[in-house]
Amino acid sequence: MRSHRTLIVFIFSCAAAVSIAVLLAPAPPARAAETPRRGGVLLAAIAADAPSLDPHQEETFATLHLVAPCYSTLLQIDPYQYPKVIGDVATEWKIAADGLTYTFKLRQGIRFHDGSPLTAADVKATYEKIVFPPEGVRSIRKNAYAAITSIETPDANAIVFKLKHPSASLLVNLASPWNVIYPKKYLDKDPNYFKANIVGSGPFKFKSHTRGSTFEGERNPDYFIKDRPYLDGYKFFVSTETSVRAAAIRSGRAYIEFRTMPQSEVETIRKQLGDKVVVQDTPATGIFGIAVNQTIKPFNDERVRKALTLGLDRYTASRVLYPIASLKDVGGLMRPATEWAMSDVELQKFPGFGKDVEKNRAEAKRLLAEAGYPNGFKAVLKNRNVRVPYVDFGTFVIQEWRKIGIELEHRPLESASWFADGRDTGNFELIVSPSFNFMDDPDQFLERYTTRDSNNWGRFSDPRIDDLFTRQARALDPTERKKLINEIEKIVLGHVYYIPGIWWARSVVHWAKVKNYVAPPNHYSNQKLQDVWLSED
Repeated sequence: MRSHRTLIVFIFSCAAAVSIAVLLAPAPPARAAETPRRGGVLLAAIAADAPSLDPHQEETFATLHLVAPCYSTLLQIDPYQYPKVIGDVATEWKIAADGLTYTFKLRQGIRFHDGSPLTAADVKATYEKIVFPPEGVRSIRKNAYAAITSIETPDANAIVFKLKHPSASLLVNLASPWNVIYPKKYLDKDPNYFKANIVGSGPFKFKSHTRGSTFEGERNPDYFIKDRPYLDGYKFFVSTETSVRAAAIRSGRAYIEFRTMPQSEVETIRKQLGDKVVVQDTPATGIFGIAVNQTIKPFNDERVRKALTLGLDRYTASRVLYPIASLKDVGGLMRPATEWAMSDVELQKFPGFGKDVEKNRAEAKRLLAEAGYPNGFKAVLKNRNVRVPYVDFGTFVIQEWRKIGIELEHRPLESASWFADGRDTGNFELIVSPSFNFMDDPDQFLERYTTRDSNNWGRFSDPRIDDLFTRQARALDPTERKKLINEIEKIVLGHVYYIPGIWWARSVVHWAKVKNYVAPPNHYSNQKLQDVWLSED
């Protein structure tokens, strides 16, 4: 299958074509070898509770895992063939030859859980909330749709996106699992309604939520895909303690944790349960690192930031943290071994990526002395109170930086407070700041380094990055785009605007009776659960 990037180049090479139809997208079939069994409730463990229930305004698995089964999206990533884009509410689509018009036909007969029909007006209202959010409404991903100038509904079953310039990643971004479709009538009354309420058209309906404890969904008998879902419902148990979640899986009180389980716990579960469990291992589209508040001293001094990145031994971190925290691969700003990644040889030229650890530490101490801190300094490292991998990663960083004279107080925070201090207010000196996305897409991973993006937690500004980001987002030639991406990496890594740590890996351990769940290289896609079934209760 053509990638979206290749497809766009193909479209532009066909000057005589007026438009091109892209993929008829039927619902994905169940792929299990056995005949699916109906009934049962899927029991799952989750490491955090949702700050709010609105995926448009949140960026944590703690929201998406809970509510994704209750919603539909316009497009989706194929649950069985990452990163293929297929339809959900959309059945087919066309991209105009000039790349400036995207037209989607919608599936008819879909109803929201309150009984009202889903039409193009609801999709339009949903995307206008994301792309053109009203005052007082946060839209985490609106910049991913900056090319869109208008959203039109020629009829009840069609929606059209008009662009001001071509976009290399728009189709992929329209498949975001975060872009759940809401009924327009509720958005009209209160655009923040879905922070606390759920009305979707997905395979499951909201049943109950006890904050910090449990979340339950029940089967939607009127789901638009015939005979789905197979499950009667699903239930999440919330615990920030890895040991508690692992114990729940060992005892059968939970059948799966979708995010990850560290290797040490996986082996314990395997030893106890044997072939009663299955483990799906995959690299993951997420990197853990440190955001540095560059609006305050001493972190506005590039020498200090370089000392910090030089003082982090990533190669030892990989060996130490993979078994306990699922952090595995050393890389730059794009996932290692993917088409956009910088080569290891080139990466090792940047501060902190050379393999001579003692040389790195000596240079770090020299830079600190030159910046006026010959004896180091004290600071606070804020973090999220999720053990794997946040707290484990933070603990390793503290131990490493102590070797160059930096004494850190480790301050884990509840998820909502961590997001507020890092993303919203900048109330931190140093903070563990991962970058997770549902695709290996440059727009998603690199926008956080631009001036305009809310995920620029370091609050730095470099016009060169802004310009390069805009150019790569419009670059339809993959070779040209990669050059621009690498230039962004060189600036970010060279000036240490962000301190990359280690790329994540997923180990999804689940009872073998959980059938037809395929773990993609992220913990956001394939969470609707419509095809999952239990071979026994």
